[in-house]
Amino acid sequence: MNNLNHRKAACKLRLLNEDGRAAGNLEVKISQKNHRFLFGAGGFEAVELAGGILEGGSITNQRIDFLNEKLEKLFSLNNYATLPFYLGRYEPEEGKPDEARVKAGALWFNERNIITKGHPLCWHTVCAPWLMNYSNAEILKKVIARIERDVSAYKGLIDIWDVINEVVIMPVFDKYDNAITRICREYGQVRIVREVFEAAKRANPDAVLLLNDFDMSKDYEILIDKCLSAGIPIDVIGLQSHQHQGYWGADKVNDVLERFSRFKLPLHFTENTLISGELMPPHIVDLNDWQVTEWPTTPEGEERQAREITEMYELLFAHPQVEAITTWSGGDNAWLHAPAGLLRVDNSEKPSYKALCDKIKSEWRTDITARADKDGYVNIEGFKGGYEAVCNGKTAIFQLDGKNEIIELVIK
Repeated sequence: MNNLNHRKAACKLRLLNEDGRAAGNLEVKISQKNHRFLFGAGGFEAVELAGGILEGGSITNQRIDFLNEKLEKLFSLNNYATLPFYLGRYEPEEGKPDEARVKAGALWFNERNIITKGHPLCWHTVCAPWLMNYSNAEILKKVIARIERDVSAYKGLIDIWDVINEVVIMPVFDKYDNAITRICREYGQVRIVREVFEAAKRANPDAVLLLNDFDMSKDYEILIDKCLSAGIPIDVIGLQSHQHQGYWGADKVNDVLERFSRFKLPLHFTENTLISGELMPPHIVDLNDWQVTEWPTTPEGEERQAREITEMYELLFAHPQVEAITTWSGGDNAWLHAPAGLLRVDNSEKPSYKALCDKIKSEWRTDITARADKDGYVNIEGFKGGYEAVCNGKTAIFQLDGKNEIIELVIK
């Protein structure tokens, strides 16, 4: 197993009674409750669940139960959710954003201490047709206004954003005409990236802002170089890893890590898919061109998926610049009907779900029982994250993040 010291921290806890005296010579149970590392999954169903309940009567009790079960399973394992902000769906009619439903979904996660990310603020696909009624100069103004509006509206609720998606292909995209490709062709990639990032930064100076792409070629590296040289405030490099045609393998994963880590920025694997059924044919260039009505999971495919996802997560968790991994489809029959979920269509758990549970909730988790010395001190080392200390039936919480050598806990 690779060295994981960069994922851990050490500190000295000092247990105190409520009167400030040392709680010495007592046994304390220390349990990790969450990870600092972001283990993610797509959380789109929360919008349907919370939004449907919000509208009243628009969602059946059976569907509510199904979605609750699915989300509870996925986010008892994961601590990070991606929510949808595709403009063509979020605001299909100009001036009428789907804010109430999406915000209800974000609140569903917030109440469960799940960190959320919005995806994406600008993209040429699933773009709003009404934008094409305007000139390019007006389109750009409206895109900027949309970003400022939505990043401001969700501040404190969603503070991580895929600001712009798939810029490498954006100016040459030719599947259909759209407003974002139009402005990218006229103004160039770097200017568009600058405009949208600066708009997001104005709206929420503390937000974490991602540049996100599926293109792992040299072209993406060149784009990142240009953007950073231009002073664009990119906080994180987003790397998509849709593997419908087969697992990249350790060599490619390590190659991607080596090439993109040179920018000295955090890396998020934003959209990871590994298939548990028949693989997509290798001659397909655009994954969206593979249109099937059914794409079943298989026992053999599920075992393969579990092995592959275990290896990939181990490689990524071991790399010091990787801060997040998101399994894009939590359940099967989502994007492209692919069997790419950790859950089957009936919400039953696949071997891949259980394999990640073994890693995230057991191997990569810290639970310690120790005895404080006479002055109340306990030395601990563990994976970074949030912890609970229980002593004499009393509880205290703390963060183990490497920032403090000594943490004083009042046992209440």
